[in-house]
Amino acid sequence: MAPPFGNDKGFIGRAVRRRSLLTGAGAAAFGAFGVSACSRVPEEGKVEGGDLLDRLRDSGTVKIGVAGEVPFGYIDENGEVTGEAPAIAKVIFPRIGIPHVKAVPTKFGALIPGLTQARQFDVVSAGMYINPGRCEQVLFSDPDYLMLDAFIVAKGNPHGIESYEDIAKKGLKLASGTAYAQIATAQAAGIKEILELPDQVAGRDAVAQGRVDAFAGTSVTVRDVIKGSNGAEGSKPFQPEIDGEPVYGAGGFAFRLSEKKLRDAFNAELLKMKKSGELLRVVKEFGFTKTEMTDMKMTDLCPDLKGAAS
Repeated sequence: MAPPFGNDKGFIGRAVRRRSLLTGAGAAAFGAFGVSACSRVPEEGKVEGGDLLDRLRDSGTVKIGVAGEVPFGYIDENGEVTGEAPAIAKVIFPRIGIPHVKAVPTKFGALIPGLTQARQFDVVSAGMYINPGRCEQVLFSDPDYLMLDAFIVAKGNPHGIESYEDIAKKGLKLASGTAYAQIATAQAAGIKEILELPDQVAGRDAVAQGRVDAFAGTSVTVRDVIKGSNGAEGSKPFQPEIDGEPVYGAGGFAFRLSEKKLRDAFNAELLKMKKSGELLRVVKEFGFTKTEMTDMKMTDLCPDLKGAAS
């Protein structure tokens, strides 16, 4: 994910962004339409309890924001919302008294403005990476996965690419998806020019055609997109680092800062799913394995928000 990043504040400590935020259009919508009279905006950075949980129980429907990214959250060929995060949403929300889940597709960069400003949906359900910059704008659940990075490389991996440092040292050409967190990590490793492509499919094709030497993404997206490819394969997944510190790719659901009650109710059910093993059973059809399961907490990724913990 390349600059400009707008309101997303970059990597701080060990976590980096996975998508940038939309600016301008989201802010204009906010200025034109204001916010719902039903739920005021808390003071900047302040977490409040909120009444959205009660209102959603009354209405029976929660609107989730998805960003069209396989395998995290997307609309399938039948027009149904699916993916790792929506599958979790379809389990948890009925259990907290909200039986119906309605998807609102948007671009990844529009997810946070769509949640906090335009209020197009109630929750972000897109596998969004949790990091301190985003935690100033939204209230995250605990992460439901922890992801390693991987590269799409040419068959046989002729350049022996195993890390960002390999690409920097050998002067190779790297691509990644628009606003992917992998761009920030690559830049920190000394890679100055990174080609931004729409998604991992375009990255696979660029590698197979020899236009770039590698495409950086998450281990799950790389694993999914190379299936059946004749000209590309995936590198071994690895834990990226910046200055010797791990850059954690842990994703979760995002709620408004004013809606801690809703987030806490969601978190309680998520914890039950983790403990019982149900979480893995729900997400494994989307390529997730035991390797991607985690007991990390939101406060491990945003340590300044201890008071916002469940």
